[in-house]
Parts: sequence; structure tokens; C-alpha cells
Amino acid sequence: MQARHTAISRRTFLTGAAALGISFRLPRDALASDGTVNFYNWQNYIGESTLEDFSTASGLAVHYDLFADNDELFAKLRGGNPGYDVIVPSNDYVERMLHAQMLQTLDHSQIPALKNIDPVLMDPVFDPGRQYSLPYLGGTIGIGYRKSAVREIPTSWNDLFTSNQHAGRIALLNDPLIVTRLAIKAMGKSLNDLDPANLAAAEAMISKQRPNIVAFAPDNGQDLLLAGEVDLAMEWNSDMLHVMAEDDDIGYSVPEEGSLIWEDSLCIPSGAPNVDNAHALINFLLTPEIGAAIATHLNQATPNTAARALMSPSYLSNPALSLPPTALKNSEYPLIPSPQTLKTIQQSW
Repeated sequence: MQARHTAISRRTFLTGAAALGISFRLPRDALASDGTVNFYNWQNYIGESTLEDFSTASGLAVHYDLFADNDELFAKLRGGNPGYDVIVPSNDYVERMLHAQMLQTLDHSQIPALKNIDPVLMDPVFDPGRQYSLPYLGGTIGIGYRKSAVREIPTSWNDLFTSNQHAGRIALLNDPLIVTRLAIKAMGKSLNDLDPANLAAAEAMISKQRPNIVAFAPDNGQDLLLAGEVDLAMEWNSDMLHVMAEDDDIGYSVPEEGSLIWEDSLCIPSGAPNVDNAHALINFLLTPEIGAAIATHLNQATPNTAARALMSPSYLSNPALSLPPTALKNSEYPLIPSPQTLKTIQQSW
């Protein structure tokens, strides 16, 4: 699963980071220097002055490289760590990297700011006890809707999967695994419970609803909403944020059954040359003021409860940025399914 999930697009590299005077290629003399930390992050995924502020506070120089997607990150480290201290894989790639022994254990005693993370997120299925990862930014998949076209806010996945109230005005994601997981969620079960009976029930549900679905949207359900072509769309929260900013008749809801959570995680890769410095950077990123500044700049949801306490009322009231407690409690991180399960889902699709 490769989520398109940043409010600032990762497709377009903005030149603003260059103004920070940060190196974008890892220099050879930085690989084992006690005075540096080598950070490998997504494009456009940091606050305006975060790295400068860290260097001022710590006395450490930051050497900053950028990747475009999880596949690039994984490939770069698969043959051995070329010298990075902190990386930011998405949750499914944390799971892959753990299987490949590409991450090292975090020393929680060096990260006191982890107390700021929402306790609901501190024991995920892909990394029990947060031994190898801590949440940086994240979000959900939910229901985007046109306010003037619905009688009430959609609060259930069944508004997409079983209702005919918006026949011919519904868009689902063009992703077999995600749609199948959320159909199972609509049945009140775990989205990771991909046994044959649940897969068959999900296939039957989607097939029955197929005449009411106008599109399986390849990353553009939010655009269909904006254009008025659909009333309801299954979409990533960050994609919805774009169109909500353009049209105040568009809203976003996370169903009461809960949703799929995505996360970009802070990790230390195996073979990191500056482990103590890596812990210092992670701790800095999780402090309330820094977490709030990053989330505000990126217009992104933060897992940092102490940072949320510093956010504006408009941020806290936006369900695409701040989940209602019930929805968050019922939401889940997805686990990587078996090859046979994937094959079954593809055949059903």
C-alpha cells in the first residue's frame, strides 16, 4: 500500500528547503561524525525552520536527504545502510523493514517526549510496544461528502457499501485491498481479519453495490467531489483537505466503525553511525512546540496530543485533521496480508 497522504504534495519538490542551507546529499565525512545526524525524509515533509532550530538547540549539524516514496527508501537501505541515522517509512514499510531486520531498537529512555504521543497509538499491531518506530504524522481514510447533497453527515461505511440513497453518485478508491478491508470494517469486523469467509462476504457486498458506484477512483475521488460528479467518495484525509479548502460545501467523516490508519514513522535504521544523535532528533521532533509547528506548516494531522493542545480551534474541529475519540479508538493499522490472500482479493476484484 502506497498512500498518497501529504497535504503538501510529494510529487513537487519545493525550493524553500534549500533556503535552510541544508545538505541534500550525504557527505562522506558525515557518516561517522559525532557532531552530525543524517536524516532521510520525504520531500516537503518538515517545518519551515525545524532543522535549523534543532541545530541551534543541540549543536548538531543535520545532513538531509530526500526520497520520493517508500520503494525508494526501501531500495536505498536494502543492501545496507549507507549512513542514515533517522528515516521516515510508512507503517506498512516499517513492517517490511522489521521482517528484513533493517531497523534497530529505540531506547525510550533517550526519548522522553514520547509521552506526548496519543496513548491509543502506542501499541500498534505492526510494532507492539513501539520498540522500533514512533509516529511522526498520519491520518485516515474516510468519507468525503458534499454537504448540500446529503441529509446528514455520513457516519457509517454502509453509506458507501449498502445504501442506495446516493445511487450513481458514489466513488470508491481503485484499490482492491483497501476497499475489501473497509467492506469488512463495515460488517463490524477487524480490517485485518481477511479470512476466506470475510473475503467472500466483502465480495458479495461490493458486487451487490456495484450498480450504485459510478467510479473506482484512481487517486481523484476528491476531484470528482469538487466537480460535483459524486456526492460521496472514499478518500485519504489529506487529499480531502485540499478540496475542503477550495469548497466549504465539502466535508469529511470518519465512520463510527473506525477506519484504516496510515502513519509515517520515525525510525533508526540498522547500522546508523550516530545513534545518540538520532535519538536526540527524534525526541526534538516529538516535543509539543515542534510537533505543532510541523503539523501547522504541512496542514497535516499530528499524533502528538501535547502538540494538539497548541493548535487552533479550526484545526481541532476539522475531522480530516483531528479524529473524534470514538473513531480513533475503533480505527486500525493494516497488516501486510499473505500472498495467497492478495491473490484471492485480486481475483475477486
